[in-house]
Amino acid sequence: MTIAELDMKKKLLGKTPEELRKIVLEEGLPGFTAGQIAQWIYQKRARSIDEMTNISKSGRQKLSEKYETGVIPYTGLQVSRDGTKKYLFPVRCTLKSGLGVTDDCLAEESTLESGAVEAVMIPDGGRATLCVSSQSGCRMGCKFCMTGRQGFHGHLSVADILSQFIAVDESANLTNAVFMGMGEPLDNYENVMRAIEVLTADWGFGWSPKRITLSTIGVMPALKKFLDESRCHLAISLHDPFPEERFTIMPAEKAFDIRDILALVRQYDFTGQRRVSFEYTMFAGFNDSIRHADALSRMLKGLECRVNLIRFHKIPDFPYDCPPDAVIKRFQERLNANGVLATVRASRGEDILAACGMLAGKHKE
Repeated sequence: MTIAELDMKKKLLGKTPEELRKIVLEEGLPGFTAGQIAQWIYQKRARSIDEMTNISKSGRQKLSEKYETGVIPYTGLQVSRDGTKKYLFPVRCTLKSGLGVTDDCLAEESTLESGAVEAVMIPDGGRATLCVSSQSGCRMGCKFCMTGRQGFHGHLSVADILSQFIAVDESANLTNAVFMGMGEPLDNYENVMRAIEVLTADWGFGWSPKRITLSTIGVMPALKKFLDESRCHLAISLHDPFPEERFTIMPAEKAFDIRDILALVRQYDFTGQRRVSFEYTMFAGFNDSIRHADALSRMLKGLECRVNLIRFHKIPDFPYDCPPDAVIKRFQERLNANGVLATVRASRGEDILAACGMLAGKHKE
C-alpha cells in the first residue's frame, strides 16, 4: 500500500484499548473486538486488518473501509559488514510545532509533507537493539550530525514511530530500543511518549521500561516531563563541558544550557534500575584534551552515571576528525581516575552510514 493510500485512512497503530473500543462500537462491532485488534497489532505484529482472522470477515471489511493498521513497509535495506542493518521508511509527517501532535489531527490541522526516515537494527550477541527515529530531519542543528545538517522536515506520528518496530525483519526478536535515530525525541514529546506507553503497556508490546533509552540534547521543559512521567533510561548528548564551546557545535545550547540540564537531572534518583548516561562524541583538537576530561569530571561529580565516548564519523564540511585511539583511551582513563565511569562505544554500521550522527533519510549512492 502506498503512502498516498494510507493517508486516506485512519491508523489503528498507537491507539489504546479504550480508543479502539470507541472505534469498533462506532462501526457496529462488538466491544470485545477492541481487545482482539490490540492483540493483533501489538502482540502478533499484524501488518494488515486482513490478518485478524478471529474477527468476522464482514467486520474486517467494515474496518478496512476507514482504517489501516498503519504499518508501512520499508523501501530500502542495507546490511553492514558487522551485521548492523539500516532500514529506510517513507513517511508523511506534520510540520505543526509544539506538543500535542497526534495521528487524528494530522490531516485536519497540519501540513503533511513527504519524507523518509531510517531505523537501525544493531545485533550484539543475544541482543537486538532498534535505533528508532522520531522526526524527519531535526530542528536542533548540531553541526556534526547529518540529520541535524539537513534541517527539519516534520514530526513522525505515533503510528510511524511504532511502525518501525513492526516493519523490520527482526520485529519478533527485538530486545531493546534506543530513541537515538533521526530527530530530537523530546521535540516530538507527546507522540514519543504515546509510543513508549504502547511499548511498555501490558496491552501493548509489554516491554519493561528498562529496555528503552531515550537520547536528548536536553529540551526543556519536556525533559522534566519525561523524567516525571517515564521510567525509561535517559541519555544526554553532552559533547563538551564548556557551554561556550558546546554552543559552537550545538546551537541549541543557547536555549538549553547544559548547566541547567545537569541541575535538573541531579534532582532525580539514578541509583536504582533507571540509568542516566552522557554521550560524548570526540573531535580531535576540539574536545579531547585533559582539560576537557577534568572539566567533564567536575561537571558530573557525585552523579551516578556513565559517559559513553563516541568515535566521530567524518561527514562533509565539518572541520574536525576523530582523535587517535590512544587519545580516546587517555581521555577515558582520566575520567575513570577522576571517579567517572567511562566506556568507549563500539562503532557499528559505519560502512552503510548507519553509525552515530550519520543518518540522513536516504541511502548511500
